[in-house]
Amino acid sequence: MTTNFQLQDEIRANAELNAMRAKIVRFGALLYDRRLTDAAGGNISARVGEYVCISPRYSGSARQWQLKPEEILIADKDMNILDGTGEISRESKVHFRLHREFGEHGTGVIHAHAKNILVFAAMNRPMPAVLEATQKFGTVPVVPYAPAHGNGLAESVSGGIRGNEARICKQAAGVIAPWHGLFVMGKDLDAAFDAVERMDNNAYCILMSQLLRNANMLDDERQALAEAQANYKE
Repeated sequence: MTTNFQLQDEIRANAELNAMRAKIVRFGALLYDRRLTDAAGGNISARVGEYVCISPRYSGSARQWQLKPEEILIADKDMNILDGTGEISRESKVHFRLHREFGEHGTGVIHAHAKNILVFAAMNRPMPAVLEATQKFGTVPVVPYAPAHGNGLAESVSGGIRGNEARICKQAAGVIAPWHGLFVMGKDLDAAFDAVERMDNNAYCILMSQLLRNANMLDDERQALAEAQANYKE
C-alpha cells in the first residue's frame, strides 16, 4: 500500500511533473508581463499523465505571478491536492472539467484576463477572427453567464468548447466568459499560451480599427481576405 508520503516523494521525483511545474511558472510570469492576465486572477493548468498541474489561488493578487515551481499544485483527477503550496482556485472546476471532457484532444488550459479581450467580455460580445493568425480559431463565442465560484461556469465553458475538438487538436479553442475573461484549451500548454496572445492581438486590432475614418473598412477588409483565401492556390 502506497502512503501519502510515498506518493508525495514519487511526485516530487517525477521529472515530467517538475518540468511542467517550471513551465507553468514561466508562462504565468509571461502572461502577467505581457498584460495577458492581471493581478485579479487567471489560472494555468496542464495534464501530465494521471495528474493535473495547476497554479494556486491568489497567484496574481498575492504573488503577482512570481511563483516557484514547488508552489504549483499537483492534483488527481478528482481535484485532491497531492503536492504544492496554497489552495486551489475558484475556476479550477472549469479546468478539471475541460481536462476530463476534452483530455483526448489537448492537455493545456489557460484562463486569462487579457486586457483587450476583457473589453469583449465586459460588453458580452463574441470576437470574430480578423487576422490570418486567428482564422483557425474562428469566432470566439461568448458563453452563458455563470459566477466564478459556482459549478455553472464549468458547464458553461465546456458547452462553448464542445464541438471545437478539431480546433484543439490543431492548436486551441477558446470562449469568452461574460464580465469575466477568456478560457482557452490547447493541444498542449505551449499552444494554449500562443492562442491567448493571438486572440488578444486580434481583439486589439478590432478595437483600434474603430479609430479609422471609414467605419466599414474592417468589414471590407475581412471580405477581401475571405475572397483571397478562397481563391488562393499553391
